[in-house]
Amino acid sequence: MKKEIIIAGAGLVGSLLSIYLTRRNYSVSIYERRTDMRKEQAEAGRSINLALSDRGLLALERVGLAEEIRNLAIPMHGRFIHGLDGSTAFQPYGRQGQYILSISRAELNKRLMTVAESQGVNIHFGERCTSIDWNTNCVQFENITSGDITDVTADLIFGADGAYSATRLQHQLQHTLFDYHQYYIDCGYKELTIPAGPSGSFLLEKNALHIWPRKDYMLIALPNQDGSFTCTLFFPFVGEHSFANLDTSEKAIEFFKKTFPDTLSLIPDLGEQFLRNPISSLVTVKCYPWVREDRFALIGDAAHAIVPFFGQGMNCGFEDCRILDELVESSQGDWKKTLQAFQETRKPDADAIADLAVNNFTEMRERTADPKFLLQKKIEARLHEKFPDKWIPAYSQVTFSPHTRYSEALKKGRLQESIMQDVMKRPGIEEEWDDDDVLSEIVGKLNRLRV
Repeated sequence: MKKEIIIAGAGLVGSLLSIYLTRRNYSVSIYERRTDMRKEQAEAGRSINLALSDRGLLALERVGLAEEIRNLAIPMHGRFIHGLDGSTAFQPYGRQGQYILSISRAELNKRLMTVAESQGVNIHFGERCTSIDWNTNCVQFENITSGDITDVTADLIFGADGAYSATRLQHQLQHTLFDYHQYYIDCGYKELTIPAGPSGSFLLEKNALHIWPRKDYMLIALPNQDGSFTCTLFFPFVGEHSFANLDTSEKAIEFFKKTFPDTLSLIPDLGEQFLRNPISSLVTVKCYPWVREDRFALIGDAAHAIVPFFGQGMNCGFEDCRILDELVESSQGDWKKTLQAFQETRKPDADAIADLAVNNFTEMRERTADPKFLLQKKIEARLHEKFPDKWIPAYSQVTFSPHTRYSEALKKGRLQESIMQDVMKRPGIEEEWDDDDVLSEIVGKLNRLRV
């Protein structure tokens, strides 16, 4: 049985993975390239707030952390849409009582690292992976401050070091049949902050994810516990309306005045923030294989980085940890069997959520302001209410059904979307959408197509 385990990366997934492994009495050490974020002030403008949903909560629950983490978060019951004309609309995420949680990436990561250390995990900060000897399972780390080199040998290595994984590169360079594909969407992102109002009050609806959809781009805002909102502008890199053209604070303010006019009073230092905060890119990574026999595995973003538009990057990574732990249990510690099963199980689901996330970007920035789309969502919500076991919206399958595989959600979602496209062409659907005969006919069509 494996005893010594190295994890590259003390991010969200690496930290949670270490907690799972120590609970099974493995000796775990984490090597992290960054310095200890608990001892330094966070850099502004770098992290998209996270949406923790049922999959992530289930993974945290399995190690007894779900309720503690809930206390760091704010429930968001739906999307709050801000139209260009000043109109607003609230779109519930699911049935009554269903919500996702807005949580600070940094605060969650700090807590997971602290829990890991309390359970015996050794975390080494400022250590960059430079090479791996696959014959001996020896990982070489370079200290980012001193330049000192450390060689560490383990029975098992996990690469949990993110979308730009150094361990994945070492795996790729020394594997003759490694498939690798990465692609960037045409938009980057810039983070902005809406400060809290008087006495820490919220200047927008607290329990919602706010979206300003503008077809080719969008602004979103998620609540923080101190009353502020973390905003993210998803915007083209180049073009008429792009980061390349908004190169002064005056241009940024003028653009917001025309495009997001209701935010100007909420962000008093908009021009300063816009120039100061960095522009970041958004990448999808698909690769294969993830594993080497019983000695190495990629996990989380290192195996399957996705864009954030379904709010599933962290949730998917946490689900990796839960599924891996279940496979360890069922294989009784046979790591070769465990890792092979992990790869075969998770690869189709990782590819599926990657595709779902890209598709949801189009929905969020273009369709959420479309009256026809809003009617479609009303029909789907009514179908789910009337036939809860037969019609489950794709968003609910992904977000509120933690035991539904992503690949199954993608398959069912495509089938339901094809049916809804036909339904929305039906004459008089605006008046008849809530008619019981219409709803029963839709479900009947779904049943026939599934046979």
